[in-house]
Amino acid sequence: MGASSDPNQDGSDEQQKRSEIYTYEAPWHIYAMNWSVRRDKKYRLAIASLLEQYPNRVEIVQLDDSNGEIRSDPNLSFEHPYPPTKTIFIPDKECQKPDLLATSSDFLRVWRISDDSESPRAVELKSLLNGNKNSEFCGPLTSFDWNEAEPKRIGTSSIDTTCTIWDIEREAVDTQLIAHDKEVYDIAWGGVGVFASVSADGSVRVFDLRDKEHSTIIYESSEPDTPLVRLGWNKQDPRYMATIIMDSAKVVVLDIRFPTLPVVELQRHQASVNAIAWAPHSSCHICTAGDDSQALIWDLSSMGQPVEGGLDPILAYTAGAEIEQLQWSSSQSDWVAIAFSTKLQILRV
Repeated sequence: MGASSDPNQDGSDEQQKRSEIYTYEAPWHIYAMNWSVRRDKKYRLAIASLLEQYPNRVEIVQLDDSNGEIRSDPNLSFEHPYPPTKTIFIPDKECQKPDLLATSSDFLRVWRISDDSESPRAVELKSLLNGNKNSEFCGPLTSFDWNEAEPKRIGTSSIDTTCTIWDIEREAVDTQLIAHDKEVYDIAWGGVGVFASVSADGSVRVFDLRDKEHSTIIYESSEPDTPLVRLGWNKQDPRYMATIIMDSAKVVVLDIRFPTLPVVELQRHQASVNAIAWAPHSSCHICTAGDDSQALIWDLSSMGQPVEGGLDPILAYTAGAEIEQLQWSSSQSDWVAIAFSTKLQILRV
């Protein structure tokens, strides 16, 4: 279903600008979702199903600028074992590398998209990466992050308390470490050899691959046994990161120079927050979304100074159901995508 504009009006630039929201309805509940990064694939996203069964689906969809419809390409739709917990396209804006998509569920998988005119369009499994070679069982992967500064590296987080750093070119483990005392729920890169993770143990920890024996605890939730479930590292200003507490309506923003004390807490959601995304082009904007069906954009430029009554968002959008997924496009920074129920929406911000 496309949120198409009034067909009676001409498709002028003016008209295009006025259409701020496009919607796609999937045949199933959407969970994992992300934007393509390549400059030559504008408005392309991957979405994945959340079905309580072994076979799940991944679709690659794209907005057709000319008619305002988001369409799925049946040739680029494929079956996936278990629901993916996350999906990321290769961080390759300049289109120098093969067109890859990674997904996490029982294992990390890297898929190759062939979309050129010579061969039929298709998605094929390039690598299946299992970090637990000693057992036929695996600790499911909760999340992963693809290193933008060094795209051969992907870091995964697992319920078995480990984080694993993969060299996807060699299809080999670079490093595997026990990162936390309990399940690790999310991981984010902060540079070439530095990553952070959050866990059911309630801590945010930063790791440097040059010194694997040590980690720095940046934050611990104030109540004991309060899991932290999501982590966003500010790419434009790596001093800042944000985390979500399980079943909490607040977002905690941290300055890694001053561990343990949040620099600000964002408290305008009316229900649990599910997703956070820093702006890819601005160091002081962040988007948050949650079970109150709201996506909120915040300006954190006054972060250091106390604001009476707390900070208010500068923009709010209400979706048709609880928002479970949110991604801010790194190559088209005025577009944010959200997923709720069976719908994908892209919003101009």
